Amino acid sequence: MTPPVAGPVRVAVVDYGAGNLVSIEQALAAAGALVRRVLHEGDIGDAELLVVPGVGASAPAMDRLRGAGLVDPILRWIAADKPFLGICLGMQLLFASSDEDGAETLGVLPGRCVRLDEAPTLPHTGWNQVEARTAHPAFSGIASGADFYFVHSYVGQPIDDAIVLAETEHGRPFPSAVAARRLLGVQFHPERSGADGLRMLANVVAASRASGVA
Repeated sequence: MTPPVAGPVRVAVVDYGAGNLVSIEQALAAAGALVRRVLHEGDIGDAELLVVPGVGASAPAMDRLRGAGLVDPILRWIAADKPFLGICLGMQLLFASSDEDGAETLGVLPGRCVRLDEAPTLPHTGWNQVEARTAHPAFSGIASGADFYFVHSYVGQPIDDAIVLAETEHGRPFPSAVAARRLLGVQFHPERSGADGLRMLANVVAASRASGVA
């Protein structure tokens, strides 16, 4: 008997009004995903990977997530150790709070978001190098020091330094990628980062169907 052919990896992208989702949807589709937008809990359905993108400030983002009833579903998803990707603001929301506006955020990762001190310019906008500290499937085939695209003024400051996958320097080094179990957060925008960004998304999409990674 011929085994069933697995279809594209099903990816749910949370839409809470915090950024242009078209570019991330297109990049994920190019990376082999079948993408759906999540406006309410029921939209997550049978997704294999949950993505929280975003730009902007933490307090209004959390207000929108609460208003849509999405905070608890996101927390349950992460607690169940299902594949999760947070991009830019979506990474920052993983920490307990933000100095930007005093917001209480998701609190999945111990630590808080702080202003990028000693930066020569803010916001930190444009291409910068991402230096790997720890091997991870998301960065398979991507050279340490590869350039990715950033737009931000605040950064996650984890209490546990062991979760830091990669660092970037803008005035001082800051965590540009973190991971805990099957959770991954990146401060840069892979969907705006050319071939390496697309490669990273393809790695994450593929690993979301693999056992014990991403």
